[in-house]
Amino acid sequence: MKFAIALVLLVCVGCQSTSWQSELKNRLPVLGHRNFIVIADSAYPAQANPGITTLYTNQDHVSVIKKVLSSVESARHVNPVIYLDKELTDVPEADASGIGALRDQLDAVLNGKTIQRLPHMEIIKKLDKSAELFNVLILKTNGTLPYTSVFIELDCGYWNSAAEERLRAK
Repeated sequence: MKFAIALVLLVCVGCQSTSWQSELKNRLPVLGHRNFIVIADSAYPAQANPGITTLYTNQDHVSVIKKVLSSVESARHVNPVIYLDKELTDVPEADASGIGALRDQLDAVLNGKTIQRLPHMEIIKKLDKSAELFNVLILKTNGTLPYTSVFIELDCGYWNSAAEERLRAK
C-alpha cells in the first residue's frame, strides 16, 4: 500500500513538472505578436486579470528560462523581446545570497540576445497593458531571488518594425 501511494505521488510530481511544458507547447502556436511569456520567481503574485494564466513549474529558474527560450526561438512565427528588471544589477549579495551566481547564469543563458532593462514597475505596467487585450502566460519557478523574473514579449517572427514603417510610409 505504501509503495502504491509513493508511486502515485511520484507520478503526480512528474506530471506537474511536465504539464507546464505541455501547456507551453500547446499555447505557443497560438501566441503571437504582443503576447507575453514570463518566467517568474516563486514570490511573483498570481494576477487577477483573466487574460493571465499562471502555472507553477516546480523547477529550477534557469532551466525553465532555457526551455522557454529554446521553444520560442524554434517557433518560426515569433521572436523574443526580452525584458529584465533594472534592479537586478544592483541587488547586493549581502541581501540576497546567491544573486551574483544567478546573474552570471542569466548572462550566460541570455548571451548574444538583445535585452531591455527597465524598472520593475515599468515592465509590470507594460505586461498589465498587454493583458488587457492579449494573453499572458506566467511560469512560476522555484527561484527565490529578487528581481530575477524574465519577461518575454513575443514579436512577429516574419515581419519587423522597419518593414512596417516602409509599409506605413506608402
